[in-house]
Amino acid sequence: MPTLRPSRCTLAVLNGFSQIFLQAHSGCGLLILLAIAFHAPALLAGAVVGALVGTFSAVALGYRQSDIDIGLYGYNAALLGLLFVLLLGLSVLTLGLIALGAVIANLLQVRLIAAMRERNWLPGFTLPFVLFGWLALGLAGALDLVTQARLDAPLILDGPALLFAVTSGIGQVIFLGQPLAGLLLLVAVWLADRRAAAWMLCGSIGGLALVLTAGGSEQEALAGLAGYNPALAALAVSQVHRSWVAPLLAIIAAVLLRAGFDRLGLPPLTMPFIMACWLVALGQRWRSRRSERV
Repeated sequence: MPTLRPSRCTLAVLNGFSQIFLQAHSGCGLLILLAIAFHAPALLAGAVVGALVGTFSAVALGYRQSDIDIGLYGYNAALLGLLFVLLLGLSVLTLGLIALGAVIANLLQVRLIAAMRERNWLPGFTLPFVLFGWLALGLAGALDLVTQARLDAPLILDGPALLFAVTSGIGQVIFLGQPLAGLLLLVAVWLADRRAAAWMLCGSIGGLALVLTAGGSEQEALAGLAGYNPALAALAVSQVHRSWVAPLLAIIAAVLLRAGFDRLGLPPLTMPFIMACWLVALGQRWRSRRSERV
């Protein structure tokens, strides 16, 4: 039966936060917590409750100890906590919904992990967060409020604004549109993996450049909403592929997929990142099979 001593619990929860950026590094997780605490204290309560319930419910359900330790049952719950507080405000009811969502997300997460290991399925990444986030938003009738809640005041399109937009694109991964928050998150990932941090930065820059070049919404781009999915996609793919081609393709795919979600009127959350990674992985599998036949 899995157990968590106080010190082990702390590390597991911190790793849960670092897993938002696909890292298992307690220092990274601590800096992510600090970024939330400095820039959105109310969101911090939701994120911590989500991560704690996600971690301890995994223990109670008897999930694999090693997976709990590296934070695989904390990050989706933490993201749900951030989303729920962002839209519903901080209240006892919201915290209860976060706790319920954390448990339900884990029920899907454990199956996704098992399917990936046993049947070679594609990784789920933040899929439980996206699916249960959409469900909650649909039930609350708040699908059209997500983007508005993440927008800051309109900015002038100049050099400093573009620089701020790049770091804001990293911050928007956890619903923080402030440049300093994004910079702290970049440092957090750099602490865990410098190459991953570099590609995450490239993803945010690429997403911003592509959206502005294509004539997309300047306000959304400058608020960082164009950068967070390409940033995550580039980070994730760079950890599997050593060449620069695959992360670049993931960046482009994430931007195009985000545009598709905008046309559908559906909050993208992190689904473009997930689908971009899937497309790159499927392309690699197709190439491998073709090479074997030859």
